[in-house]
Amino acid sequence: MRRWIGFAPLVVLLGLGVLFAGYALKHDPHVQPHALVGKPVPAVSLPDLDTGAMVAVRDAPAGPRLINFFASWCAPCRVEAPQLMALKARGVTLVGVAYKDEPARTQAFLAELGDPFAVKLMDRNGRAGIEFGVTGVPETFLVGADGVILAKHSGPLTDDDVQEMLGKLR
Repeated sequence: MRRWIGFAPLVVLLGLGVLFAGYALKHDPHVQPHALVGKPVPAVSLPDLDTGAMVAVRDAPAGPRLINFFASWCAPCRVEAPQLMALKARGVTLVGVAYKDEPARTQAFLAELGDPFAVKLMDRNGRAGIEFGVTGVPETFLVGADGVILAKHSGPLTDDDVQEMLGKLR
C-alpha cells in the first residue's frame, strides 16, 4: 500500500494534464464576452472630467455614439488615439470613460494625444467598467440612437474595426 502512495502525485499530475488537454487547448482565449450587446446602456452615472458634475452614461449625449473606455497608463490606448481623432474628424460622437485613472493624468494624456471626446467621464474605482463588463482597456461600445448597445470591441480600434462597427448602425 505504501508503494501506491508514492504514485499519488503522479496520478494527480496526469489528471491535471488530461483536464488541460481537454479544455484549455480547445478554449479560445481571444473570445471576449459580449453580454451587453442588444441590451440598453447600463444605468450608471459618472463625474465629468472637466466639471465634476454627475452625468448619466446612457444619456451622454443622445443619439448614436461610441463609448470608449481608456486610461493614461494604457499603452494600447496610445496606439488607438489617432484612430479616435480620425473618428471625431468624421463627425462620430465619442464618449470617453477614463478607467481607473487620475483626472490630472487623464487630462495630460488627452492634451498630449488629442481629445476626440464630446463627453469625458471618470470611472476612478472601475464600477462602471464592471457594469459594462470591461475586461481591460481600451474597449469600445457602439450605441444606437435608441440607447441599445449594438457592438463591442476589445483592444485598440483599427480601420477595419471601425468600418465593421459603424456598419452596424445602418
